[in-house]
Amino acid sequence: MADTIAETVDLLYTIDQEKLSVDQQIALSTALATLAQAERLDQINERLRTIQQLLTNVTHRSTVDGIR
Repeated sequence: MADTIAETVDLLYTIDQEKLSVDQQIALSTALATLAQAERLDQINERLRTIQQLLTNVTHRSTVDGIR
């Protein structure tokens, strides 16, 4: 997902804003803000996956240690 976000941001930055109407500039700004939010959510999601893996490993180790 991050590659898609980065590619989209790159594409949006290639737009010549001077040629846009005020409504188009507002729409472009909204799109950039939405993409920034999506990127942040993707980062949070990745951290949550890492935490989940850590907790799964700890639980697994506790189960294995309890059996021994």
